[in-house]
Amino acid sequence: MKVVFFGSSKYVVPILDAINTNHQLTLVVTTELGSQQPVKFYCHTHKIECISVKKAGDLLSNEPLRQKAADIGVVADFGVILPKQTLHLFPKGLINVHPSLLPKFRGPTPAQTAILNGDSKTGVSIIQLDEQMDHGPILAQKEEDISNEDSSKTLYEKLFKESVDLVLDVLNKHAHNTIIFKQQDHNLATYTKALTRDDGFFDYTKTIDQTYFKNFVRAYYPWPGVWTKIKLRPEEDEKVVKFLPGKKIQVEGGKEMEYKDFINGYLDADKLFLEFIGKELNND
Repeated sequence: MKVVFFGSSKYVVPILDAINTNHQLTLVVTTELGSQQPVKFYCHTHKIECISVKKAGDLLSNEPLRQKAADIGVVADFGVILPKQTLHLFPKGLINVHPSLLPKFRGPTPAQTAILNGDSKTGVSIIQLDEQMDHGPILAQKEEDISNEDSSKTLYEKLFKESVDLVLDVLNKHAHNTIIFKQQDHNLATYTKALTRDDGFFDYTKTIDQTYFKNFVRAYYPWPGVWTKIKLRPEEDEKVVKFLPGKKIQVEGGKEMEYKDFINGYLDADKLFLEFIGKELNND
């Protein structure tokens, strides 16, 4: 089939590559601007036509899409909600790769939310897009374990990689008109929110469950990151300190280090902060 792909980020490159190998990829639409960014770079090296957009309004004319006359569109980690005009442009519609077991965790941050909740399992869903967010019928799903060491980065990598065979199977069924549409139970829908940098702020002076803190760091890595501000020395201004998975820490302007190295290297840092780090260091 002729396919138009909508996607951004390194997570979706395996899907992009599989479509390019097995179908006629006529156009890629991305929010990436730089030529070295993952999707743009793949398209350049494989001589695939690629256009960049910043917002939904950039697609309203749909002229580049009409010219390609593709059968179907595939959307994965695109970052822009497609306008109605685009949804109805393809004879077989658009399918979307969503990294959760829909209807659970609709919205922009499903992996972060699953980790923050302490879930042991999640998955990936392929749905037929409609005019509501993550609302369309399910075409395929696969469950995936969440390890105790997964961050949102590693979990997204796994989920999008696991989606490759599902996407190819769905495209094949669409091509042969054997696709089965399973309606979601909208009464069971839960929603996630977009994150800002402020969502990652952590107040180390307050009591917090240690398991939750570990999940917090894993869930919000690499974006927006878990961070706080402390004085490294009494006479100095506060600096931003980031918490990283694996009991690592990074001082503003410095390299990442182990908790124990921070404690040994910043003996004059805020005492409450040193106490907190010491407790985390001994928490398994």
